[in-house]
Amino acid sequence: MSNGAKPMSEMKGRLLGRGNFVAGNWQEGSGSVFNSYDPVTKEVVWEGHSASHDDIDEAVTAACSAGASWRKKTLQDRSLILTRFAEIVKSHRLDLARLISREVGKPTWEALTEVDSVAGKVAPTLEAYNIRIKETRREGSDSTCVTRFHPYGVAAVIGPFNFPAHMSNGHIMPALLSGNTVILKPSELSPGVAEMIISLWQEAGLPSGVLNLLQGGADVGRELIEQDSVDAVYFTGSLRAGLAISKALAETPWRIAALEMGGSSPLVIWDYTDLKSALYVALYSAFVTAGQRCSAARRLIVKSKSIDFVEALKMASERMRIGHFSLNPEPFMGPMIRREYAAILLEAQNRLVKDGGISISEARLVDETSALILPGIIDVTPIKQREDEEILGPLLQVIYVNTFEEAIVEANRTKYGLAAGLVSRDEKIFQDFLSHVKAGIVNWNQPLPGASSSAPFGGIKASGNNRPSGFFAVDYCSYPTASLESPLCTLPTKLPPGLEL
Repeated sequence: MSNGAKPMSEMKGRLLGRGNFVAGNWQEGSGSVFNSYDPVTKEVVWEGHSASHDDIDEAVTAACSAGASWRKKTLQDRSLILTRFAEIVKSHRLDLARLISREVGKPTWEALTEVDSVAGKVAPTLEAYNIRIKETRREGSDSTCVTRFHPYGVAAVIGPFNFPAHMSNGHIMPALLSGNTVILKPSELSPGVAEMIISLWQEAGLPSGVLNLLQGGADVGRELIEQDSVDAVYFTGSLRAGLAISKALAETPWRIAALEMGGSSPLVIWDYTDLKSALYVALYSAFVTAGQRCSAARRLIVKSKSIDFVEALKMASERMRIGHFSLNPEPFMGPMIRREYAAILLEAQNRLVKDGGISISEARLVDETSALILPGIIDVTPIKQREDEEILGPLLQVIYVNTFEEAIVEANRTKYGLAAGLVSRDEKIFQDFLSHVKAGIVNWNQPLPGASSSAPFGGIKASGNNRPSGFFAVDYCSYPTASLESPLCTLPTKLPPGLEL
């Protein structure tokens, strides 16, 4: 193995963090010490230093210095590095999946799907670039109109913990392909995965300074995006953090900000042919990744006479296997990322009950130490004024309605607009749903979480700023220039009135 990824033997115990990756070199950060750990066993997975002010300055300088030569490389040259990276990811598939499981608690089956998404991102990124960011020429009577695309420059990528490899990569790949240089600030909860991803990019042959890594918490991200030389900020995370970024950039509107924020996504179960299929859509939508996906179903909207479905859902949720990724047979759902996050969810559940909600299946911690939590289902129909905040984790709110019109009203009763879903055997009902529900992702008889890399991913309203990720990510990685061009400077056949030469 080259100087890239660490061998598997080093991943079985603690990963002593190499710190920041700046200008092609690993550097121990000069900030405070922090670590990540297994959310169930509390075993330390990664330990290292956060970036300091000087480290941030050095990373920005490195990214700026590398920009000119990286932009001059041909699209084919950049594409080859992306393709090589994907092949290297595939060769380290099991190692990377194991590290994801250890650091954020995902079951092995789910961690493997994330790794496959990282490797599978190259082809749709290349396709999107060739379709959406393509030089065009239109001949006029006396000139040619040419539209070209250029990289913004230095892009800061602020990554989340729930998809520590895939979501950051969803910004990094199109940014690099478009000719930008990148500084990654991953979640402080998953520094080890970020370190391995950078190692694999290093092994793929990225030139020095093109991709840099800064470890640390929100303070590091805050200082990074406030650097004058950072031209673009690509963020995936919570509404609160996204608003803070937006405010920080308010006086520099020429800097692009792609903000992918949270959701309170509705799933409407209206009519179905097969009960088990409908239950699967509901369970997967609400509880995969322990409910920690931005597109997870937070609200289940059903007919008033659907008590039997809700009862079947309760029973099925109680049969779900929950536990550490090392269990055999393996679980469907792992822990939340931290026990304190689970405590926040339980506080929200208590508030809903206090306000009049009826607990159907109570969310509760599995033991005295870990972040394992049993999923909860609560009927919030009696609550007249429900708080409209994203409750991250496996807590599903049930709302009973009498008509489909009421279902759509309830679906739109949120400031968020990321995803919405409908289970129904009637296509006309889906077309009605599609026309009236306000969300960037609208699924029919399919789970809400997850998306195709060949389609845009993102939301409206408080879920984002309409710069979706997925297939449209190349859009916010380049800016267009429009040129009117003629090989010779000639007089027009007729001068404007009042002009004599």
